Amino acid sequence: MGLRLKFNLVLLVVFLAGFAVTGYVSRSLLDRHARAQVLGEARLVLEAALAIRSYTVERVRPHLIGQLDRQFLPQTVPAFAATETLNELRKKYPNYAYKEATLNPTNLRDRPADWEADLIHNFRNHATDTEVSGQRDTPVGPLLYIAHPIRIESPACLQCHSTPDAAPPSMLRIYGSANGFGWNLNEVVGAQVVSVPMSVPLENAAQAFRTFMISLAAVFVMVFVVLNLLLSWLIIQPVSRMSAAADKISTGDFDQPEFAETGSDEVAVLASSFNRMRRSLEKAMQMIDG
Repeated sequence: MGLRLKFNLVLLVVFLAGFAVTGYVSRSLLDRHARAQVLGEARLVLEAALAIRSYTVERVRPHLIGQLDRQFLPQTVPAFAATETLNELRKKYPNYAYKEATLNPTNLRDRPADWEADLIHNFRNHATDTEVSGQRDTPVGPLLYIAHPIRIESPACLQCHSTPDAAPPSMLRIYGSANGFGWNLNEVVGAQVVSVPMSVPLENAAQAFRTFMISLAAVFVMVFVVLNLLLSWLIIQPVSRMSAAADKISTGDFDQPEFAETGSDEVAVLASSFNRMRRSLEKAMQMIDG
């Protein structure tokens, strides 16, 4: 097995090991970054919903609360305002979903799906949890969701959700008296759930990964070619010439020119040693012939 083949095999093994490790690490980092990006978008949507709820409670509801006895206005309900506003966002971004899923909702559109009900029960069973996130597979691709508990923290909420007798008659005329009641103070009744598609960030991460790995392979090919040229020029060719000269000298042919001894690397030292050996051998042969 020649020196060039041994060198190339070692270089190839090192590259393949480095290529595999680099590919695993870079793909993990890119996927983690894509997930963090989606979580950031989901939190932004959730913060927007919280801002809408706060605005409704502080700026809208006080001006309309006096009309509840005559006419129930859903716009005064923070959950309704946040849901309707973010539904407008879905007209342009249909895969971005916001829902205030409630186990016993006044508005039946807020009834939770099975996986949303599991989130609500998780919040009920783990009172210290303030956020849960995860990933779901859907027909449109993977979706990342983030959820916060809906907890009854204000006694004002119980005006509409304690018993039908305490609720505004105008609300009962719209929603009836069968749903949305029996809530208690500090009870978790639902969850704010934001779902954001992961398909685009994951595809961007995959594209970046492919570009990086192709670039890495191209760099290796260039390094491989350059190293082989340097190996041939600096080591293999000088050693081959010395080997050929040694074969001829071993048969008594001392007409071979001496090798250049310029430089201080190992090949130059070898050339100097070879020249001394050649001169010593030539003198010894002359003494024997004399």
